Amino acid sequence: MRVTKMHGLGNDYIYLAPAREDEYDWPELSRRVSDRHFGVGSDGLILALPSKVADVRMRIFNADGSEAEMCGNGIRCLVKFAVEEGLVPADRDEVTVETLAGIKAIAVFRENGVVTAARVDMGPPSFDPADLPAAVEGSGPVIDLPLTVDGVDLRLTLVSMGNPHAIHYVETDPAEFPLERIGPHVEHHPLFPKRVNFQVVQVLGPGEVRHRVWERGSGITLASGTSASAVAAASRLRGLTGDRIVDHMPGGDLILEWDGAGSVFMTGPAVRVFDAEWYT
Repeated sequence: MRVTKMHGLGNDYIYLAPAREDEYDWPELSRRVSDRHFGVGSDGLILALPSKVADVRMRIFNADGSEAEMCGNGIRCLVKFAVEEGLVPADRDEVTVETLAGIKAIAVFRENGVVTAARVDMGPPSFDPADLPAAVEGSGPVIDLPLTVDGVDLRLTLVSMGNPHAIHYVETDPAEFPLERIGPHVEHHPLFPKRVNFQVVQVLGPGEVRHRVWERGSGITLASGTSASAVAAASRLRGLTGDRIVDHMPGGDLILEWDGAGSVFMTGPAVRVFDAEWYT
């Protein structure tokens, strides 16, 4: 099988453009190809498929085989993949992508004719817990929801970016937070019937944050575009930041823009790592 590995800030995926959507058992293939010892190694598998309503359709499977609604880093790389594989015209400056979280419009940036980055219209955030979903009464927003897991007291802000996010703010470097231990408990907590992405965030100033993420279905990842978008929306909602922030994640930086209404816009790099033949 010919595979392409790409990453956005170290959030890495294997990309395929299958001849048929039923060609493989995709959850099982994602589990196998994502294994960092016995497979290629990635945070998951992303398919580039034909669409009747957009230029291309994205399906994304996490490393555990579960299907996700959307991936901000993954969609930037998908657009680069689609351009370079001839799935969309090579000179296209904007590409639309059908996802389970709706149709996303992506502006393409090039250097010397090569796609190097993209700006994604991530859609509007929702602060209604029913949209995550979360077992919380009322229509939201939900801010500082108390939750204690494994002896750690959390205060969660809930955001949906088409997929679910629970954000905990800390005063110190998120690197000091026991994310490896606490992340799985939050992801699988009964409060979140479809599980949840968990972010630990330190606000550095009105235009700058630092955060780490436990990604639903994949564990700790070096970056997450939907998580960064949720963090930008939650932080502005809480009055901690302004309309534009730089989000520092272990894999690098994303630029997020949200003016309090409408869509969150995310800008970041897309990198093709290698193409290979994987012997399944």
